[in-house]
Parts: sequence; structure tokens; C-alpha cells
Amino acid sequence: MKLKLPNGPFSAYLFDCDGTIVDSMPLHYLAWKKALAEWNCTFDEELFYAWGGTPVAEIISSLNERQGLRMPVESVSARKEGFYLELLPELKAVPEVVEHIEDQHGRIPFAVVSGSTRESVTASLVSLDLLDRFDTLVCAGEYQKSKPNPEAFLLAAAKLRVAPENCLVFEDTELGIQAATAAGMASVKIPPPWERVAPQRT
Repeated sequence: MKLKLPNGPFSAYLFDCDGTIVDSMPLHYLAWKKALAEWNCTFDEELFYAWGGTPVAEIISSLNERQGLRMPVESVSARKEGFYLELLPELKAVPEVVEHIEDQHGRIPFAVVSGSTRESVTASLVSLDLLDRFDTLVCAGEYQKSKPNPEAFLLAAAKLRVAPENCLVFEDTELGIQAATAAGMASVKIPPPWERVAPQRT
């Protein structure tokens, strides 16, 4: 599958990480299930994907509210991150996105803009030998308002010293696309894992 990019030229590329650069969403979901099972908390897979791009702390708070639980945000978050890091050896890149990273690396600056923690993003990129491609990372806890608010994307553009209208955003979630649009940036949507897999020929 080839990604069709909007007409450029663009002076910077901003990438979400999970589900965009790295095919990590299935691994994150496994980590969530393990961490939440310790609190008898359920997390439907459909809801998990619908909440893509939402910071971990916000997800735990929302699940507490929905299910009448009192899970401690910090310890559940740490537990979930720990389970994810254990699954890193299984992590693969999203080849359609890495193709554009390799093509433009060294020509224009890149940033990662993620709802995940800096530790999680760094570990994912290091495991695939991609960390050195990026000029800056903007991660959970480094901005006030999460996607669909444009704050994180605007912060990344400011760090790269590129006007928002000259940035192209790569995103796999609806929240991320909305944030990019609100920031005045063009975007390209990365299909979910089940859409990227080529149909098997019989």
C-alpha cells in the first residue's frame, strides 16, 4: 500500500508515533489488558482504537469514571508502560510511513508528536533504530491540552521553527487529524493495521 500525500512542498513533517511510525497499537492493547485485569477493569478493543491519541493518564481517569473504579493513575500507568516495554521485541515499523521518513530525512526537519510518554516513544523508536531521524519529540506531559487540541502540533512546529501551514502531519487517529486541522496543517491518515494488510491470495 502506498500513502498518497497532499500536494506540497512541505518544510517539515510531524509524525504521531503509535500506529503511525510504529505498528504498536496491538501491543499497547495487550499491555492495557494485562494492567487493567489487575483491577477487574475491562477495555473494549473498539473503544481502545476510538481513544487513540489520548494520553495514558486520561484513559485511566475515563475508565475509572465509566466503571466506578478508583484505579491509581500513576501506578496503573507505570504498570501498563512496563508491560508494553516487555513486548517491544515484537514491535515492527509501519513500512509505508518509514518510506517517507527515509526519503525526506536530512532534507527537512521531523518531529514526533505523541500522546504517549517520552520513555515509551523513545523506547519504540530506539528498538527500530529510528530515533536519530527526529529533530524533536513532543510527548505526553509536555503540553497542557491533548489531541484534538492543536497545542502539541503547534509546539512541535515552533520547536522546528516552521510555520504551521508548512507542516505535514502523519496520523492514524481521528483525534490527531482533528488536531492537525485545528493547527492549520495538512495531514495524511494512516490506515489501521487491519486495512494495511494486503488480502491473501488463495
